[in-house]
Amino acid sequence: MSAADEILDIVDEDDRVVGRAPRGEVYARGLRHRAVFVLARDAEDRIFVHRRTPVKLIFPSLYDMFVGGVVGAGESYDEAALREAEEELGVSGLPRPVPLFTFLYESADGTGSWWSRVYEVRCTLPVRPQEEEVAWHDFLPETELERRLGQGPDGWKWAPDGLAAYERLRAPRA
Repeated sequence: MSAADEILDIVDEDDRVVGRAPRGEVYARGLRHRAVFVLARDAEDRIFVHRRTPVKLIFPSLYDMFVGGVVGAGESYDEAALREAEEELGVSGLPRPVPLFTFLYESADGTGSWWSRVYEVRCTLPVRPQEEEVAWHDFLPETELERRLGQGPDGWKWAPDGLAAYERLRAPRA
């Protein structure tokens, strides 16, 4: 089965399931669905950063500071977070990712929106990122990640949903 054939839950503005459709149709029609974002830190507190492969259905070849992806039909956010983190990092036996917050991501161009749950996990295992998902990777100190984010239009190009999740993560909480 290709990624475009994977069945996803379609959700409403309150994150309630209202239907199901293949991922390719969900993307083509801009249907609201669910996704998980997992910030993976190593033993030295560095953040796993990677460049997505050019064959990704959404945001190909862009950089991201989260591993993750869509939540499959009938799957919980927590199940998807662990599955996606282990798949993309190429490890097994990760601790369960810790949920931090949920937000509705809406693309700037109006082509899609997804309920997004953000997690964090400590990965002390040697990583072997999934070749189909990850073109380049490294664990970067947060100061280096922040520097890369501030490079402007000539710097690294970031996946907009991951960037939105990171900005919310870094925002002061009341």
